[in-house]
Amino acid sequence: MNASPPEYLTRADGVRIAFRYVKGTDGKQGRPTLVFLPGYMSDMQGSKAQALEAWAIKNRRSILRLDYSGCGESDGDFADGTFTAWRDDVLYAVHMILRDGPVILVGSSMGGWVMLMVARILGNAVKGMIGIAAAPDFTRWGFSEEEKLIIRTGGVLMNENPYGPEPTPTYRTLFEDGEHNLQLTDEIPVDCPVRLLHGQCDKDVPWDISVQLAAKLRSSDVQVNLVKDGDHRLSRPSDIALLLDTVSQMPG
Repeated sequence: MNASPPEYLTRADGVRIAFRYVKGTDGKQGRPTLVFLPGYMSDMQGSKAQALEAWAIKNRRSILRLDYSGCGESDGDFADGTFTAWRDDVLYAVHMILRDGPVILVGSSMGGWVMLMVARILGNAVKGMIGIAAAPDFTRWGFSEEEKLIIRTGGVLMNENPYGPEPTPTYRTLFEDGEHNLQLTDEIPVDCPVRLLHGQCDKDVPWDISVQLAAKLRSSDVQVNLVKDGDHRLSRPSDIALLLDTVSQMPG
């Protein structure tokens, strides 16, 4: 774990967004900053995020990690979180810290969905994207009809959490917001290079989602890398090595 305390940005409503930013020292002007976007109920202290920061420091590159509101070290209530709110947290941090780019977005799981929403707004400031088991539109394919009914009528669904002792909640506000921010229903107006990493043993996000995403992206420079024995987290040493190799080969 990173022992250094985070810095904070304060939103207009008083909620503080935690972040850690390392400025590159390679002296090359205009090089994009890596921006790591965590998954659902995750934060910037995960193994992939920290490995990415270590790589950036070693290679004298800039990197920004942050926690969405209600997550990790940021203020707020997780129950109030939505894809739109978390997208706006990212946009606020990119604006305040990086002056709106240029950036390479790295989205893990749900962070891959947020990544696409952010890219639509930042446009040409996004010089590349890397999805790690990207999970756009999981409100459509990630729940049974019975579970969707529970969310819509009861306000929250509690599912077993395979990664921790506490159950995983899905709130109606998040679910409904997701339905208004679907990405795979039409062409995604993104033209930068995109790399999609996905484990074929992923029990949470079917690897076909990355294939569908690749087809929807307008960019002609899209590659899908399937890891035959990879799980959802893709956090084994070999998976981390693949991520870092992918980052090192991104343009810019």
